[in-house]
Amino acid sequence: METQLLWFCNYSVLGVSAVLKLPQISSVLRASSARGISLPSLLLELAGFLVFLRYQSYYEYPLLTYLEYPILIAQDLVLLLCFFHFSGDVKRAALYIALFASSWFVLSLQKWIIDLAMQE
Repeated sequence: METQLLWFCNYSVLGVSAVLKLPQISSVLRASSARGISLPSLLLELAGFLVFLRYQSYYEYPLLTYLEYPILIAQDLVLLLCFFHFSGDVKRAALYIALFASSWFVLSLQKWIIDLAMQE
C-alpha cells in the first residue's frame, strides 16, 4: 500500500509540473505579447530551479526526487524565449541562456575539482 501511494505521489507531481506553465505559455502565444510577465521574477525562478537541480544532482539524490525541476526549467526557458521574442529582443535571450548554461558548467566543474582534490 505504501509503495503504491509513493508511486502515485511521485508521478502526480511529475504530471502537474509537466503542465504547470502551459496555460501561461499558451496565453502569451495567443496574445502575441509578453505584457504582464516580469523578467526579473522569471529569471529568479529559473535561477532557483537551476540551483536546486544542481544541488540535488551534486549530492546524487535519486532522480525521482527532483525530476520535476528539469521539466519546469524547460517550460521557463520556453517562456523566456517567448518574452524576448515578443519584446523584440531575441539577442538578449541568447545572452541569458548562455549565462545559465555557463553557470551550470562552472558548478559541474566545481564538483569535478572537489572530487579530484578528495582523491589526493
